[in-house]
Amino acid sequence: MKISDKIAAYNSLRPFYTFEFFPPRTDQGFENLIPRISRLSTLNPLAISVTWGAGGSTRERSIDLAGLTQSDYGIDTVLHLTCTNMLPGMVDDALRAAKVRGIQNVLALRGDPSRGTEHWTPVDSQFTRGIDLVKYIRSSPEFSSHFCIGVAAYPEGHPDRETDEDGSLNVLKEKVDAGADFIVTQLFYDADPFLEWVDKVRAKGITVPIIPGVMPIQTYSSFLRLIKLCGVKVPPSVMAALEPICHDDQLVKDYGVGLAVDIIRKITSTGTIKGIHFCTLNLEKSVQLVIEKLQWAGSSPTMKNRLIADAPGPMIHVQLTNSSDLVIDPTTATNTATSALTFKQTLDPDPGRGELNNAATWDDFPNGRFGDYKSPAFGAQDQWGGSGLSQYEGLSEWGHPKSTDDLTSLVLRYLHSEVSSSPFSSLPLSPESLTILPHLEQLTKRGWWTISSQPAVDGACSTDEVFGWGPRGGYVYQKGFVEFFVEEQDLEKIEKKIKEKGQGWVHYFAGNLQGECRSNVPDDGRNAVTWGMFPGQEITQTTIIERESFLTWKDEAFSIWAEWASFYPPGSEERELLNSVRMERWLVSIVHHDYKRPDALWTFLLDGEL
Repeated sequence: MKISDKIAAYNSLRPFYTFEFFPPRTDQGFENLIPRISRLSTLNPLAISVTWGAGGSTRERSIDLAGLTQSDYGIDTVLHLTCTNMLPGMVDDALRAAKVRGIQNVLALRGDPSRGTEHWTPVDSQFTRGIDLVKYIRSSPEFSSHFCIGVAAYPEGHPDRETDEDGSLNVLKEKVDAGADFIVTQLFYDADPFLEWVDKVRAKGITVPIIPGVMPIQTYSSFLRLIKLCGVKVPPSVMAALEPICHDDQLVKDYGVGLAVDIIRKITSTGTIKGIHFCTLNLEKSVQLVIEKLQWAGSSPTMKNRLIADAPGPMIHVQLTNSSDLVIDPTTATNTATSALTFKQTLDPDPGRGELNNAATWDDFPNGRFGDYKSPAFGAQDQWGGSGLSQYEGLSEWGHPKSTDDLTSLVLRYLHSEVSSSPFSSLPLSPESLTILPHLEQLTKRGWWTISSQPAVDGACSTDEVFGWGPRGGYVYQKGFVEFFVEEQDLEKIEKKIKEKGQGWVHYFAGNLQGECRSNVPDDGRNAVTWGMFPGQEITQTTIIERESFLTWKDEAFSIWAEWASFYPPGSEERELLNSVRMERWLVSIVHHDYKRPDALWTFLLDGEL
């Protein structure tokens, strides 16, 4: 059903809500997302939406996921659709694929640049802006009447800052005049400016529904990354509330739920906002708690025994054929039963249940970049799937490297906090990595450019200001870990030392652009490098390194070199250098399993000759 029709027919006293998901980056994450969506669907959202990754990178997974939720689970689904990397004919292909799957709603976006391009550049000149998608769909006899179209809006301005507020409002008006049926906004954390923006939108004569994007804060570090990536403004009061609790993940999550509830209550109290768009990041607990605290979670509908019948035709009990609450087709019956069996009451879960028994919360604390590749939230980025690299920041902070010595110098400057970011981290070096700074310096000076690391930790308090995470009253543990780029000849020396002197304590993965992967980890091996023990809970493993997660990150890491290279003119020394590094270097990830010896990893790597 079209979202515009559902909104028009909506007559509940409480606002409606929609849930946004992104296609997981791994097959296991994809499989685990489906029951998560099924559980959240029992909260009766008006619809769900499925994002389209930066540069169209998740095109096939997006269509597969949207088709599954729409066709197999009967949940009205909004498919995001962007102009980025859409070759001539691909827009038609995507719309036809959506139509065949019963999808009647699309969110038309320009999209973020694909990695390896300086600016947003259209591949098909027919589609250069979101409005072009709107106009095309509305002008097509094949698609016009079938699709309800949504468009994006940015209450605090587009991250590209290509126009002022009035210009942005004019662009939004053009998209609506071209045929858009509803508006979904970028996330925000300050209600008052948003309500002022809504008044300005209405003053422009825009009357279609506005659905504000709300994303509960999950962890402090992910929040900092997100607001930088999206250009979101945060009130000083929010930062002041977060800073004293930033080392307690549970308190941060609780605060995020409370803040989301306060924002939603304020923006819906005026009566002008009829619904909320929840950006879930493929996590469910916080969104469920927000809905519960708002008292929007209605009870499950009363189920009646119904006759399972094929398509209308001759039946013994003819009087039942026109009674939709007494007759159900086989497909709907199967989907209803599957949903009921999948659903668990997770608004107040048993805190002692682990991954297998509590699928709603086992990945609640995605601490570190890797997380668990089985999690639907593995590899989460921003609301619209952006990549996070800024050409302006790149040129101003990272300069113009023309030699490998320049790159070594840049990494050292990052380690010494002389620059606030690197191409591989949008935030400064973490406090825990600062505790191993001398070791990272030594590796970098060898020409092993470190991009990720953590020290060994043996039972630090979960509220420790440097190493703590998760709820209070627990203890956290870490294995020493480091990741860097090296030349192949150095990799061979590392491999030899691990084989001869590692004694089973040291595991590694190494991969290059050409797709080669070397490792001494068994094929089904999984290294938990961060875990915690908390009262009333099973052991929580938040950072896991295994083959699939490493390969997923490896591909992204080498694409970052290409994107960084694109900041410089073709043929320039900088671009030639960065492209050659991308072609020739290996990404190496090393874990030392003796977490009781803080110096174990560094002694192994740095003592003696390789």
